[in-house]
Order: sequence, then C-alpha cells, then structure tokens
Amino acid sequence: MTGDLLLLAVAAVWGSSYLAAKTLAAVTGVLVVLALRYLVSMLAMLPMMIGRRPQRRELAVGVLLGCTQASVLVLETYGVSMTSATNAGVLISLTILLTPVMQGGLPGRFLLAASVATLGVVLLVAGPGLRTPSAGDLLMLAAAVVRAAHVNLSARLARPSFDTVTLTTAQTVVGAFVFTAAAWPLTTDGLGAGEWLGVLYLALGCSVFAFLVQLWAIRRTSPARASLLLGTEPVWAVLIGIGLGGEHLTVLAGVGIALVLAGTYWGQRVERHHRTAPLAAATA
Repeated sequence: MTGDLLLLAVAAVWGSSYLAAKTLAAVTGVLVVLALRYLVSMLAMLPMMIGRRPQRRELAVGVLLGCTQASVLVLETYGVSMTSATNAGVLISLTILLTPVMQGGLPGRFLLAASVATLGVVLLVAGPGLRTPSAGDLLMLAAAVVRAAHVNLSARLARPSFDTVTLTTAQTVVGAFVFTAAAWPLTTDGLGAGEWLGVLYLALGCSVFAFLVQLWAIRRTSPARASLLLGTEPVWAVLIGIGLGGEHLTVLAGVGIALVLAGTYWGQRVERHHRTAPLAAATA
C-alpha cells in the first residue's frame, strides 16, 4: 500500500511538471533545461553517497538505467515539441500496455484493465482531437517503448543487495554528463528567480524524489503494477490544471478520468491476486 501511494505521488508530481518544463524550454531550450535539471539532481544526490561502498555491477546497472532514463526524457521532450499535446498524451499512455506485455506472465484480465485505463487517457486528452501523425508522434511512441523497457529493466537488474540511492545517483550522473555535453556551453542568462525555482522543482521533485521512489517501489512490486499507477499522470495534470490554472472539466474528460481510475483499481486487484496466489497455495 505504501509503495502504491508513493507511485501515485510520483504520478502527481510528474503531472504537475508540464507547465514548468514548457516555460523553461521556451526560455533556454530543451537541452539546457535537461542539463540544469540533471546537474542540480546530481548535486543533491552525491552527498547521499558519503559512507556508501558501491559494487561494480551495481554501478554498471545504474549507468544502464541512467541511459534509458535519459533517452525517455529526450524522446518525450522533443516529441511533445513536434506534435500536439493530445497525440503525445495518447501515445505515451501506451506504456500502460507495453510494460505488462514486456513483463509477460500476467493474465488477460490485467491487459484488459490496462486497456480500460489507456482508453481513459485517450478520452481525457481527446478534447482538441488527434492530429495527423508526424515525426513527433514517432518520438513519443519510441518514448513509450523505452519507458516500458526502463521499468522492466529496473525490476529485473536491480538485485536485492543493490542500493536504491546508489542506483539513482548513477542515473543522475549519467544524465548530467550527457546533457551538459550536448548543451555546452550552458547559457542561463534568461533565467530569473521564477525560472530557477522551476529548475529546482524539476530537479528535486520530478527527478530526485521521483526517480528514488520509482526505483524503490518497482523493486518491491511488479513493473506492470508500477506502470499502471504511474499511468495516472494525465489525470493529475488535468486536476492540477483545473485547481490552479482555472481550466474546466468537460464531460469527456470526466469519463476519461473515471475509466483511468477504474482500470487502475481493477488492474491492481488482478496483479495482486496473480502475485500472491502462488504464496497462498504454497502455505495452504
């Protein structure tokens, strides 16, 4: 239950990050935003490594996960800039279906529940309507595939003896070096106090907190369950937009939210029963 609540918190944080990321990218460009986000994240994570003795394989897994995580962010950020928010939201929601397919071994009822949640996302973001497919759509589809792979790799490669803080720190170091090199020289002349607060929010909330919690929770549940809970991100984005941005909830969006929540709840029950049934049978 704690892991589920924390994953929902991650989805809420990510859902609230769209406005900050969009505003910053308009001022400095995508690569500079990603570089600053990862540099601040790295500076926040490195002090946590004091006294820890990383294993060589542990660092190797962290570097690999850092590469997949950075790839997701690049594909998503450029994809959103080249397509409509509607197309982007629908395509990235395919992670809800792709993750259990990659994981394998789940009953058909879970895939049906994930499909209901995915349909909910489609209705939730379908207000403006879908646009003609573009290169941005291909990038968002690739982002969904890589994100699903990242979640499954996190669960399969992170041994019980591996430290979550060490793995997450390695991910932030990889991203910091890659994006700083890609965006060099970093120009921050256009950033005022408000923009720097946005950078801190993206770094500490959407990266440090979210990456730590995501990895910690995935190692204690299943990739499919984690993906289903993280798939509520568009719901939080809409609710936050209504609460803070003065937006209005349409009937179609309301039905979409209901389907996302229903599919998520159903999928959780199916996954929990599937995971605990062998244990119950063994102790009977």
